[in-house]
Amino acid sequence: MYLYLLLNIASISIPLLYSFHKKMYFIQYWKSVFISICITGLAFILWDSLFTLYGIWGFNDQYHLPYKLLDLPIEEWLFFICIPYASVFIHYALDYYYPKAELSKKLTLTITLIIITTLTVSITFHTDKAYTLVNFSLAIVVFCIGLIKIKKLQKFYLSFLIILIPFFLVNGILTGSFIDEAIVWYDNNENLGIRIATIPVEDIVYAFNLLFINILFIEELKSKPQKT
Repeated sequence: MYLYLLLNIASISIPLLYSFHKKMYFIQYWKSVFISICITGLAFILWDSLFTLYGIWGFNDQYHLPYKLLDLPIEEWLFFICIPYASVFIHYALDYYYPKAELSKKLTLTITLIIITTLTVSITFHTDKAYTLVNFSLAIVVFCIGLIKIKKLQKFYLSFLIILIPFFLVNGILTGSFIDEAIVWYDNNENLGIRIATIPVEDIVYAFNLLFINILFIEELKSKPQKT
């Protein structure tokens, strides 16, 4: 019953602990981070709630606590705090210890244009699949913004490759890897039906959307002068 809760706690525990490390001292960014998580999380929770309502995905009651808000388990609300925090921490830790690590502008531009083209083609041929349509449409907007703020995308592409390691572990368990039944189930009529192990390919795009939007907000908030 507590597996989803344990996944959330495990995801955030080490990043939260190391946020107090005297070198990086990540807590100095907490205001920007948590404002961003709240703003972005609210939008994704509303999306999540609507998709749950219409049966595009849902949750296995045997793996979460019996408390829901907007038809979502409490653990799902925590997901939009724990996972973005842990992922954002990884991004800024890499930036702190390896400040020069980034893709070239030319390579970033090429990768982004290829991704946008692929997403556009996928949408064109699968307008009847709600998860694919909404998720990929948002991603096209996010990647276009990334082209405008390409310096951030140059760094985030590398961070995202690292973030994908714990992502595949956590999301793999959520979608049924290593356990008898999935914690989160999907109506495959609403997605492409392409999975990496048990993970729908749309989830990778979903993760990119969630995390890069957070990064954009955090960077915007950090750039604002602090009131004294």
